[in-house]
Amino acid sequence: MKCILMNKNKEVLVAEYNETSKFFDYIYEVEDINYAPYILNSFYIEDDINDTPFRTNLSEWFKGRGIPTWRDKLDLLLHRLNITAPYELLDKAFGLSLSDQYWLKPYGSSISYDDINFFDNNFDYAEFMEASLSTNSKTITKETSLKTPNNTTDGMLKKAWIIDNGTRYLLKGGYKNETLQPFNEVLASEICRRLGFEHVEYNIDTYKDVVVSKCPCFITKDTEFVTCYQIKNDMKRHDNLEDYEEYIQKLEEHNILNAREKLENMFILDYLIMNEDRHLNNFGIIRDVNTLEWLDVAPIFDNGQSLNIEYYDEEEVHISGNGRLFYEIKPFDEIIKIVKDLKRIDISKLDGVVDWFYDLLHQYQYLTHYSDTRINRLCILLNRQINKLRELISKEK
Repeated sequence: MKCILMNKNKEVLVAEYNETSKFFDYIYEVEDINYAPYILNSFYIEDDINDTPFRTNLSEWFKGRGIPTWRDKLDLLLHRLNITAPYELLDKAFGLSLSDQYWLKPYGSSISYDDINFFDNNFDYAEFMEASLSTNSKTITKETSLKTPNNTTDGMLKKAWIIDNGTRYLLKGGYKNETLQPFNEVLASEICRRLGFEHVEYNIDTYKDVVVSKCPCFITKDTEFVTCYQIKNDMKRHDNLEDYEEYIQKLEEHNILNAREKLENMFILDYLIMNEDRHLNNFGIIRDVNTLEWLDVAPIFDNGQSLNIEYYDEEEVHISGNGRLFYEIKPFDEIIKIVKDLKRIDISKLDGVVDWFYDLLHQYQYLTHYSDTRINRLCILLNRQINKLRELISKEK
């Protein structure tokens, strides 16, 4: 299929798209590389677009928009969607997403972005939501249920985009039989709210007795989320703290205000909740798709893989795992050292947050079946991290 890769209403390139392999077999011409996905810029060679990594990475970028093969209970989801592989969904809805404005326009078609984008136009999500989140669901029966932004969601957790009173919300469940991730997201929001960190607001919701987190889309039809991974792709890889410093420098060169402080806030949060999964695709920047201006650091989101207690006994809480600092996996006590001024944090604002979390976990105990002992241990771990941060702040004063 001959098509045009579009960024909202801007033509990026004209290519031959193979609907079977989901790869681009040939690129006829590049109309405007500046409006291409950011990650492609470093592969672009103007006079040699087909025999260089550019076309391959274009294909990989597009295929990467689909549901990943490591999605929890993927086989069950595919069965309910009546498809054999997640990439079959990619071109069901022009490749549209709620994270950016890229889409595939059939060559010669008069269809416009305003006609099809999911920011302005409603989509049928009920069957997809049931297929993704329900413990007991039938096979999808309506083709319209496959024309949704749910086709282009990443991550391992079961999830679904819905529309509630005109707002686009993402629902996310737990991993396998674990249900703590939604509560961690809400805890992270509460900590960020108290400390004044810019964040995506998560709340607890339920769907057919399944506990889920619910958050609004933080992208608009005029913006896109550019991940740190994409930005780092055209920078030298050092595999040490230089990566972090170079990334901050890159953000400051694009006039993003308080870039260092906002990144530090993210790592402070990760320290407090012991988030093990701060990979390079769940933080980045917001870019204006019309002007290409870098607007700001993306608000903090995706904090579910936290408070992972390996086991506990009568005397001690035993934990496993470390945090992430770009390409490095490091102990949380090492990562927190990158924060240059902990004194700016008013730790007293977290007074009572452990009790708040305790009450939240008990409120949904009838669904999670958490024991009182487990809830107590989770709160002990959270309280320990808060006290450790309090001690670090006190030493700086």
